[in-house]
Amino acid sequence: MSQSAAQAAAFFADVARTRTVWTIRDAGGFPAPLDSDGNRAAPFWSSEARARRVIKKVEAYRGFEIQAIELDVWRERWLPGLARDGFQVGVNWSGERATGFHISIQQTHWKIWRKWWRPTSGSFSNLVKREVQK
Repeated sequence: MSQSAAQAAAFFADVARTRTVWTIRDAGGFPAPLDSDGNRAAPFWSSEARARRVIKKVEAYRGFEIQAIELDVWRERWLPGLARDGFQVGVNWSGERATGFHISIQQTHWKIWRKWWRPTSGSFSNLVKREVQK
């Protein structure tokens, strides 16, 4: 398993346990850098310590502040908003350039659903459609 794959697996395991997602922001808002393919991803971390390490190591993120987001708020508000904006989700980026996996909103919903959240009715694809339409 690659380092990025291990970080992504840790993201979903940690978030399942703590039910909290972490991001960073500055006066200009939340970062959403472009990758080499022209896709935008908003970075999120599974712990405050991981987000803090990126702020310390990555020059572009120095001066950012850490923000905790409850899992339900992230799932119900943030993910649909990111989907509308055409963004992907960056998970547990690390290193001197804050790199790692970024995945689609649908994949994120699927991984959350598989890990611990079971809808009371409807299929997974119907769930994602409802969430994106919010």
